[in-house]
Amino acid sequence: MALLKEKLKQEGGAALAKAKALRTSARKLNLVAASIRGKSAATALIQLTFEKRRVADEVKKVLQAAVANAENNHNLDVDKLYVAEAWVGRAFVMKRFHARGRGKSAGIEKPYSNLTIIVRERENDTNLSAKRARSFSKKPAKAGEPAKALAKAGA
Repeated sequence: MALLKEKLKQEGGAALAKAKALRTSARKLNLVAASIRGKSAATALIQLTFEKRRVADEVKKVLQAAVANAENNHNLDVDKLYVAEAWVGRAFVMKRFHARGRGKSAGIEKPYSNLTIIVRERENDTNLSAKRARSFSKKPAKAGEPAKALAKAGA
């Protein structure tokens, strides 16, 4: 944890929040975490609000904590934040038993997970939009040109 915080301080423009011992499997939690990776913080919060899965509320709380850390501790602009990284790890597994017939038992495993979310400030959205605009502004070929090129190649 200390190494991760030191790395974030060196890079700058990032904040993190963690949740330990969430009562769900890492596999189920990762589905929700993957759905918000790379999205802006506001969009991710809206998506988590309307998510069907039970664990989405816990992920939303962690994301809100990360945004609050970014605003209060690192003086980042909340409007420019996006979810840079969101990863899930396995915590412990509680083992219980279920009584079965004829004096037998069956095992039950209750897994827990850890969640870490890192939010960063986007750099120069204008540069991204300018690049996108340039890529779309190339003039498309005229309707008759591909047919003429094929006719010349075959002749």
